[in-house]
Amino acid sequence: MNEIQKPTFKEALRFWIKLGWISFGGPAGQVAIMHEFLVDQKKWISEKKFLHALNYCMLLPGPEAQQLATYTGWLLHGRKGGLAAGLLFIIPSIFILLALSIIYVSFGTLPAVNAIFEGLKPAVVAIVIVAMIKIGKKSLISGLHATVALLSFIAIFFFHIQFPLIILVTILIGFLIYKFAPQVISKNNNSKSEKTDDESAYYLTTERVIPHAAFKVKNLIFQLSWFVVLWIAPFVLFFIFSGDFVFWRELNLFFTQAAFVTFGGAYAVLPYVAQQAVEHFHWLSSPQMIDGLALGETTPGPLIMVLAFVGFMGGYGNFGGSLLAGSIGLLTTTYYTFLPCFLFIFAGAPLIEKTQQNKSVKAVLGFVTAAVTGVILNLTIYFAEAVLFGKHHNSFGSIRFEEINWLNLIWITVSLLALYRFKVNMLYWLGASALFGLITFLVK
Repeated sequence: MNEIQKPTFKEALRFWIKLGWISFGGPAGQVAIMHEFLVDQKKWISEKKFLHALNYCMLLPGPEAQQLATYTGWLLHGRKGGLAAGLLFIIPSIFILLALSIIYVSFGTLPAVNAIFEGLKPAVVAIVIVAMIKIGKKSLISGLHATVALLSFIAIFFFHIQFPLIILVTILIGFLIYKFAPQVISKNNNSKSEKTDDESAYYLTTERVIPHAAFKVKNLIFQLSWFVVLWIAPFVLFFIFSGDFVFWRELNLFFTQAAFVTFGGAYAVLPYVAQQAVEHFHWLSSPQMIDGLALGETTPGPLIMVLAFVGFMGGYGNFGGSLLAGSIGLLTTTYYTFLPCFLFIFAGAPLIEKTQQNKSVKAVLGFVTAAVTGVILNLTIYFAEAVLFGKHHNSFGSIRFEEINWLNLIWITVSLLALYRFKVNMLYWLGASALFGLITFLVK
């Protein structure tokens, strides 16, 4: 019998609140934080079930870490748990980004604040590396899976193949292998699967029946109906109360469209958003778009929150420098960016739960997780280059080691030792890193 008791909603709520404030490091770092707490510490969800949920979220448009939080919250406490986890994941970043946006247009950037965020960046790189190691240990269960991860990395890093295409090809390859050479999978999986089959120490397992997670057609219709109502409601309000309905209609439609095409994460969709927002709608300039990306990279929450900055600048500029209009633009953009995320989980997760014992689905999703490991390696390099060299490179050949920021390299190394070797609390270390950045700024 499973001895782990179901966590109370209050217990889970405390974690979701904390997660929203410490979710630095992009999706890899955020997944690492959830894995450390939910799987390793509290044992609320087993490794296999966590990866099953992660695989699904990686296939969806939108921020996978936020959707994973929503999925896990929904598994634990139904719709209210999913709403709490998903909303609390982004609420802190909304307020932080709103404050930074107002400061940006009113006073410019604050050097001391920037220094704090600069101190956080090396620690974030270390968090992402730790995440990659942990997920890799669990997902690369065979030479075949390791090969998939390597090919995934090569495809995205060297050939700039889009993430959705990598995943689609991986799914196809996994299906073909399972269909025509299943013995290859079983032979490769036997050695490590035995180590991860025991789920007796966890509350949520692949065997546990969760009544509210059962798929029902009437629930699907309910979710779709609510989505339509919630999507239309702001249009009605803007039509009645706004003096420029055309602007708000364009804003809402554009970010709804963006929400459904954000496969591959923020870095995949940002070029499209930047082109449209800068060149077509003229909501902001190219330098402002770059500044917005910098703000998004240094705040907790999903990087896709940079779209909220675009909405702020759109409202601010369209209404003659109105901070109120900018704030409404930011909130509206956030609303339409994340509304589909809840639909994908509440409507789609019951179907995914039905497939967790399906051997073909499990085999294919196992390859997806391996491919994701390769993508995380690419993200790790992408972020590390920015921290160590102050810019992103397209290949190893463009790196000039005389440009390296040795102080940041040292702090990345120290952070890795602290987080991975000595298991220092991540929240404490982020605080120490912020202090490191501030001290570095003051002594210069």
